[in-house]
Amino acid sequence: MKTFDYARADSPEAATRESGDKVRFIAGGTNLLDLMKLQVETPEKLVDISRLDLDAVEDTNEGGLRIGALVPNADLAAHPKVVQHYPVLSRALLAGASGQLRNKASTGGNLLQRTRCYYFYDTAVPCNKRDPGSGCPAKDGFNRIHAILGTSDACIATHPGDMPVAMRALDAVIVTLKPDGDKRRISIHDFYRLPGDTPHIETVLEPGELITHVELPAPPRGKQLYRKVRDRASYAFALVSVAGIVAVEDGKIAAAQLAFGGLGPMPWRDEAVEQALIGQAPGKEAFDAAADALLADAKGYGANDFKIPLARRTLIACLRDLTEDAQ
Repeated sequence: MKTFDYARADSPEAATRESGDKVRFIAGGTNLLDLMKLQVETPEKLVDISRLDLDAVEDTNEGGLRIGALVPNADLAAHPKVVQHYPVLSRALLAGASGQLRNKASTGGNLLQRTRCYYFYDTAVPCNKRDPGSGCPAKDGFNRIHAILGTSDACIATHPGDMPVAMRALDAVIVTLKPDGDKRRISIHDFYRLPGDTPHIETVLEPGELITHVELPAPPRGKQLYRKVRDRASYAFALVSVAGIVAVEDGKIAAAQLAFGGLGPMPWRDEAVEQALIGQAPGKEAFDAAADALLADAKGYGANDFKIPLARRTLIACLRDLTEDAQ
């Protein structure tokens, strides 16, 4: 690990004033420290935000929740209102990492996890995400965990998170503070960027911009589910995951909110999948149409071809579970 300076911020405003191209905020550090040890990330300065007053979960006037960026994943998963009203989020959090890491990892940091692409983590090989313009060996290399949706010639890495998949299904809003004092509210649908030819730019955050809160709208109607398909039962990243919320009324699907992990460079959501379901009777025809919509542009790269049929089967199984009371 290369040497770096350290500062402890006593307010969000003070933290953003420390910002710069080679400055990183650190809270739980569960991802950043690993990247620093491997010299994938080499910040010149760390700004410790872990003691800021951003660790509360509060009701909003609109009937939703306002979650501080420093709320630990374990606390958020166990919060009574999350368990009762947003079970998809609680289950997604509990599906990630280990108990020890969930005790330390923060809500804001979880949104900013970096890919677990083998080539990104290995500084001895090229990687456009780590070193723009150097190439993407994953396309013709071992790519079993890589993306089948939203890829580009420059990058086929997947987003690794569980919590952000549920947050996208729930239409979360990310609240930030910029170095000039301005605050922003960013829909999670606009927060992440596709790789295109700049895969090293993963979000719309500006240099020094600090996530302070995540806001959830009022609880959605319908049944909620999070399912994660992985190589082992714990401490593994998703090959495919589904965060699903479906409401059935009068024998028809009245509302659907579906997001996917393990398939794309960001928590994936496609309106066409939901539109294929709404107004339809739950059953094979509607479920097949939704899967067709999800995978219309899917592309495998050899070792990850299996993700296409796996995603189809996982989505259909989830839709059956979400609508079983109405079938």
